[in-house]
Amino acid sequence: MRAPELNSRLYEVERKAKEMRDEDRWRLRQEMAMPIAEKLHEWMLAQRELVPEGSVTAKALDYSLKRWVALTRYLNDGAVPLDNNRVENTIRPWAPGRSNWLFAGSLRSGKRAAAIMSLIQSARMNGHDPFAYLKDVLTRLPTQRASAIGQLLPHQWAQGS
Repeated sequence: MRAPELNSRLYEVERKAKEMRDEDRWRLRQEMAMPIAEKLHEWMLAQRELVPEGSVTAKALDYSLKRWVALTRYLNDGAVPLDNNRVENTIRPWAPGRSNWLFAGSLRSGKRAAAIMSLIQSARMNGHDPFAYLKDVLTRLPTQRASAIGQLLPHQWAQGS
Protein backbone atom coordinates (compact mmCIF):
# COMPACT_ATOMS: atom_id res chain seq x y z
CA MET A 1 0.00 0.00 0.00
CA ARG A 2 1.28 3.50 -0.87
CA ALA A 3 1.62 6.50 1.46
CA PRO A 4 -1.45 8.44 0.19
CA GLU A 5 -3.66 5.40 0.81
CA LEU A 6 -2.20 4.90 4.30
CA ASN A 7 -2.64 8.59 5.04
CA SER A 8 -6.28 8.42 3.94
CA ARG A 9 -6.83 5.47 6.25
CA LEU A 10 -5.40 7.42 9.20
CA TYR A 11 -7.85 10.25 8.54
CA GLU A 12 -10.66 7.71 8.19
CA VAL A 13 -9.91 6.48 11.71
CA GLU A 14 -10.01 10.10 12.93
CA ARG A 15 -13.41 10.63 11.33
CA LYS A 16 -14.71 7.62 13.28
CA ALA A 17 -13.16 9.00 16.49
CA LYS A 18 -14.36 12.57 16.07
CA GLU A 19 -17.21 12.52 18.62
CA MET A 20 -15.52 10.13 21.06
CA ARG A 21 -14.16 10.87 24.51
CA ASP A 22 -10.36 11.13 24.68
CA GLU A 23 -9.97 7.71 26.30
CA ASP A 24 -12.14 6.00 23.67
CA ARG A 25 -10.33 7.85 20.88
CA TRP A 26 -7.01 6.64 22.29
CA ARG A 27 -8.27 3.03 22.30
CA LEU A 28 -9.50 3.30 18.71
CA ARG A 29 -6.19 4.78 17.62
CA GLN A 30 -4.28 1.96 19.32
CA GLU A 31 -6.44 -0.65 17.60
CA MET A 32 -6.81 0.87 14.15
CA ALA A 33 -4.40 3.76 13.56
CA MET A 34 -1.25 2.33 15.17
CA PRO A 35 -0.94 -0.56 12.65
CA ILE A 36 -1.53 1.86 9.76
CA ALA A 37 1.13 4.25 11.09
CA GLU A 38 3.57 1.35 11.44
CA LYS A 39 2.95 0.38 7.80
CA LEU A 40 3.48 4.00 6.76
CA HIS A 41 6.78 4.08 8.66
CA GLU A 42 7.90 0.85 7.01
CA TRP A 43 6.94 2.23 3.60
CA MET A 44 8.89 5.44 4.22
CA LEU A 45 11.99 3.50 5.31
CA ALA A 46 11.76 1.29 2.22
CA GLN A 47 11.33 4.30 -0.09
CA ARG A 48 14.27 6.04 1.54
CA GLU A 49 16.53 3.17 0.48
CA LEU A 50 15.41 3.60 -3.14
CA VAL A 51 15.93 7.34 -3.64
CA PRO A 52 19.26 9.01 -4.36
CA GLU A 53 21.05 10.75 -1.50
CA GLY A 54 20.56 14.51 -1.54
CA SER A 55 17.43 14.39 -3.72
CA VAL A 56 14.37 16.42 -2.79
CA THR A 57 12.48 13.19 -2.05
CA ALA A 58 15.31 11.96 0.20
CA LYS A 59 15.26 15.25 2.10
CA ALA A 60 11.47 15.05 2.55
CA LEU A 61 11.65 11.46 3.78
CA ASP A 62 14.56 12.26 6.11
CA TYR A 63 12.64 15.22 7.53
CA SER A 64 9.62 13.06 8.36
CA LEU A 65 11.62 10.08 9.61
CA LYS A 66 13.68 12.25 11.98
CA ARG A 67 10.42 13.61 13.41
CA TRP A 68 8.54 10.32 13.51
CA VAL A 69 8.05 10.35 17.29
CA ALA A 70 6.50 13.84 17.14
CA LEU A 71 4.40 12.97 14.08
CA THR A 72 2.90 9.95 15.82
CA ARG A 73 2.52 11.45 19.31
CA TYR A 74 -1.23 11.76 18.75
CA LEU A 75 -1.49 7.95 18.78
CA ASN A 76 -0.65 7.87 22.50
CA ASP A 77 -2.96 10.68 23.63
CA GLY A 78 -6.63 10.84 22.70
CA ALA A 79 -6.69 14.61 23.32
CA VAL A 80 -4.03 15.37 20.70
CA PRO A 81 -5.30 15.94 17.15
CA LEU A 82 -3.87 14.11 14.14
CA ASP A 83 -2.82 17.40 12.53
CA ASN A 84 -2.74 21.12 13.20
CA ASN A 85 -5.25 22.08 10.49
CA ARG A 86 -7.49 23.83 13.03
CA VAL A 87 -4.63 26.11 14.07
CA GLU A 88 -3.61 26.67 10.46
CA ASN A 89 -7.15 27.72 9.58
CA THR A 90 -7.28 30.00 12.61
CA ILE A 91 -4.15 31.93 11.62
CA ARG A 92 -5.00 32.08 7.92
CA PRO A 93 -6.72 35.50 8.20
CA TRP A 94 -3.44 36.97 9.46
CA ALA A 95 -1.31 35.54 6.66
CA PRO A 96 -1.91 38.28 4.03
CA GLY A 97 -0.47 40.95 6.32
CA ARG A 98 2.73 39.10 7.21
CA SER A 99 4.83 40.92 4.64
CA ASN A 100 3.53 44.25 5.96
CA TRP A 101 4.40 43.29 9.51
CA LEU A 102 8.01 42.84 8.55
CA PHE A 103 8.13 46.60 8.72
CA ALA A 104 6.57 47.03 12.18
CA GLY A 105 9.27 49.58 12.99
CA SER A 106 11.46 47.42 15.20
CA LEU A 107 11.85 43.92 16.53
CA ARG A 108 10.16 45.05 19.75
CA SER A 109 7.16 46.41 17.83
CA GLY A 110 6.89 43.18 15.84
CA LYS A 111 6.90 41.13 19.03
CA ARG A 112 4.17 43.33 20.50
CA ALA A 113 2.05 42.96 17.36
CA ALA A 114 2.51 39.18 17.48
CA ALA A 115 1.46 39.10 21.15
CA ILE A 116 -1.67 41.13 20.46
CA MET A 117 -2.62 38.97 17.46
CA SER A 118 -2.10 35.85 19.59
CA LEU A 119 -4.37 37.23 22.29
CA ILE A 120 -7.06 38.10 19.74
CA GLN A 121 -6.98 34.63 18.17
CA SER A 122 -6.87 32.94 21.58
CA ALA A 123 -9.90 34.97 22.68
CA ARG A 124 -11.77 33.85 19.54
CA MET A 125 -10.78 30.22 20.06
CA ASN A 126 -12.15 30.41 23.61
CA GLY A 127 -15.47 31.84 22.40
CA HIS A 128 -14.91 35.44 23.48
CA ASP A 129 -15.53 38.64 21.56
CA PRO A 130 -11.93 39.91 21.10
CA PHE A 131 -12.91 43.56 21.56
CA ALA A 132 -14.77 42.86 24.82
CA TYR A 133 -11.93 40.64 26.02
CA LEU A 134 -9.16 43.19 25.32
CA LYS A 135 -11.21 46.09 26.69
CA ASP A 136 -11.86 44.26 29.96
CA VAL A 137 -8.33 42.92 30.33
CA LEU A 138 -6.64 46.24 29.57
CA THR A 139 -8.96 47.96 32.07
CA ARG A 140 -8.22 45.42 34.82
CA LEU A 141 -4.53 44.88 34.10
CA PRO A 142 -3.12 47.89 36.05
CA THR A 143 -4.76 46.76 39.30
CA GLN A 144 -4.50 42.98 38.82
CA ARG A 145 -2.30 41.25 41.40
CA ALA A 146 0.78 39.70 39.77
CA SER A 147 -0.04 36.34 41.38
CA ALA A 148 -3.48 36.38 39.68
CA ILE A 149 -2.38 37.55 36.22
CA GLY A 150 -3.18 34.10 34.78
CA GLN A 151 -6.89 34.81 35.33
CA LEU A 152 -6.69 37.31 32.47
CA LEU A 153 -5.57 34.73 29.91
CA PRO A 154 -8.27 33.90 27.35
CA HIS A 155 -8.80 30.31 28.51
CA GLN A 156 -9.40 31.44 32.14
CA TRP A 157 -11.00 34.83 31.60
CA ALA A 158 -14.40 35.68 33.00
CA GLN A 159 -15.62 39.14 32.03
CA GLY A 160 -15.63 41.65 34.87
CA SER A 161 -14.50 39.15 37.52
